[in-house]
Amino acid sequence: MPNMLRKFSLGRVVGTPGCLQAVSDDEILLALRWHISGNWGEISEEDKESNEQALKDGGRLLSAYRAASGVRFWIITEADRSVTTLLLPEEY
Repeated sequence: MPNMLRKFSLGRVVGTPGCLQAVSDDEILLALRWHISGNWGEISEEDKESNEQALKDGGRLLSAYRAASGVRFWIITEADRSVTTLLLPEEY
């Protein structure tokens, strides 16, 4: 991913077994590209505002996407940007 598109560092990228099984590798890569560029997906306006503030203050970042199969999944980057986790909402 070119640096000019990145708004923050992902750190180490990990995924839960449920998410990795339910979402294709291509969909995961696309969602990570959206996440790192500030396209937060299917979250509320309040959560989008929180993410924008977190970019300035160093808080946690949350994105939500839907796979072609209809499965909803989240991407969470920790406040210290050390780890980004892909998971299903029910695994939170």
